[in-house]
Amino acid sequence: MDSGMISKIQKSKRYAEEPERIEIKQFDALFHGEHAEHHVTYEEGTWTCDCDFFQHRDVCSHTMTFERLMEPMLSHHREEQVAE
Repeated sequence: MDSGMISKIQKSKRYAEEPERIEIKQFDALFHGEHAEHHVTYEEGTWTCDCDFFQHRDVCSHTMTFERLMEPMLSHHREEQVAE
């Protein structure tokens, strides 16, 4: 492996430890739940999920899971940091 590639691998490892460098504005995912698969999306601070619970409450275990995993990288998190 050449030194350029080694340098890029090292940099990617450092970046992975600094999630605040990343700002997710939108994504589209398939969540493999216990009973079914669910379509979850995020766009500019707004979550959606096709599960029945979300349709009644505007939140569900699927969207909450993504929030926990991605909190430092979500665009609304950035806006809150700037406001502080």
